[in-house]
Amino acid sequence: MRRAALLTGLVALLAACQSPAPRVAAPAQTVATPDLEALYARRRAQGHTVYRVDPAASDVRIYVFRGGRAARLGHNHVLSAPDFDGYVSLDGEAATSAHFDLRFAFDALTIDDPALREATGGSFAGPRSESDIAGTRRNMLGERVLDAANAPELHLHALRVEGDWPVLVARVAVDWRGRRHEDDVLLQVDRDDEGLRARGELVLRQTDLGITPLSILGGLVAVQDPVGVRFDLRAQKWRNEP
Repeated sequence: MRRAALLTGLVALLAACQSPAPRVAAPAQTVATPDLEALYARRRAQGHTVYRVDPAASDVRIYVFRGGRAARLGHNHVLSAPDFDGYVSLDGEAATSAHFDLRFAFDALTIDDPALREATGGSFAGPRSESDIAGTRRNMLGERVLDAANAPELHLHALRVEGDWPVLVARVAVDWRGRRHEDDVLLQVDRDDEGLRARGELVLRQTDLGITPLSILGGLVAVQDPVGVRFDLRAQKWRNEP
């Protein structure tokens, strides 16, 4: 019994503090990060209807899942993005004319907020200690995972939009550290005279972005490859002069 308890404690400690496995190097080419405000100011000057996303009225949640043969000794994580840049533009009324961009700064992410963990429920529920959360943040933002010091932002933008109001399908590019991943996202978009609301879900795989998910003790405790992103974005018309 003592030996089993000791193993459990060791695995839990390693899961909180162990450095992740090395990240696969990103390709050498770079993807330029545009000045979003200037870009959408130009579109507004060209007669497009432009909306600015309001982070305070929006909700972005990111789910990271524990894995491995002893997954119960690890933790699931809920992240939120309380601050980010976001714009939407329309050239006329056709849904297919829509463009949008979202840019997130990694150091602004909130990790394992107790209220969000409780609201998610199930195996996500239950608070974590401040020291455990600090260890999770250190690992996530460190050079072996997100490398936030050198690649501080993630940029999502629409390559094309299909469907028709209010149900759209967007081909979305995710740009980070010179690597681009594309995927389709189903959106529910509601509009009125003042603004719009866009809701949807996206599943990213860490390996698509060149990240090797954490795995320790021969896979006894690990992080699963998929990361779930659920968003509810609210935006108002940009009425100020560019």
